[in-house]
Amino acid sequence: MKLIVDSGSTKADWIAIDDSGKVLFTTQTLGLNPEILDGPEIIERVNDRFDISQNRKEATHLFFYGAGCGTDRMQKSLSQVFREYFENAIVEVHEDTYAAVYATTPKGEEAIVSILGTGSNCSYYDGKILHQKVQSLGYIAMDDCSGNVFGKELIRKYYFNKMPKELAVEFEKEYNLDADYIKNKLYKEPNPNAYLATFAKFLIQHKDSDFCRKIIFKGMKSFVKNYIRQYDNCKEVPVHFVGSIAFYLKDELQEIFDKYELKLGNVLRRPIDGLIAYHVANK
Repeated sequence: MKLIVDSGSTKADWIAIDDSGKVLFTTQTLGLNPEILDGPEIIERVNDRFDISQNRKEATHLFFYGAGCGTDRMQKSLSQVFREYFENAIVEVHEDTYAAVYATTPKGEEAIVSILGTGSNCSYYDGKILHQKVQSLGYIAMDDCSGNVFGKELIRKYYFNKMPKELAVEFEKEYNLDADYIKNKLYKEPNPNAYLATFAKFLIQHKDSDFCRKIIFKGMKSFVKNYIRQYDNCKEVPVHFVGSIAFYLKDELQEIFDKYELKLGNVLRRPIDGLIAYHVANK
């Protein structure tokens, strides 16, 4: 039994398949970002799912693609955690961009592959390996155009009284905006980046308003300038996207890409289905 995992900071999708690619079970855990969680917290989240805990000794392979796994240190640390839990499995840990590559990019083709979800990322794939110009410093310093950055911007606009009154009323109906509640979520509880990203839903729902449109396009322009245009051939190869922000704002991405003369490629909400095909083909 092979386990394939696509993990962000908010949630992780798990699929178990046999050698022929038949799906044995699917489940979902909370996000398993090793930059945010320690080993015991990760195992607690994994062990909380019956299908995983009951089949952990049956797993022969674990292919894990995750946010926060972009360095050797994090990959080795998480691999050790999983080897102890899935004691009979060969464990491979890769950064989440590889999941996006395998799901969106035909084998051997070049592309720029980006992630726009709770966080953000962008790499160039030469057909064999990834090349990254920007080393992420995480959600506090970077993550342009991500759900957590959009969420932070909405909260700031609301508290600085910069949100239009009619939208502010809707915002208050949708979320608990008590200052103490927000500060507890941001500074006391785990995964503040995932909490911030929950506000991005409001931005998407009201994306046709001038207020939200300005925030969206400001974020997208920043992502293009700071990430995509780092690559000299960015106008020559397609730019693929994975993640809910990209998926639900695809039309807006296309507008920005037309402006900067870029080629928008495949845009997927989740890469997990593409990963199944990849691992069956490369067993």
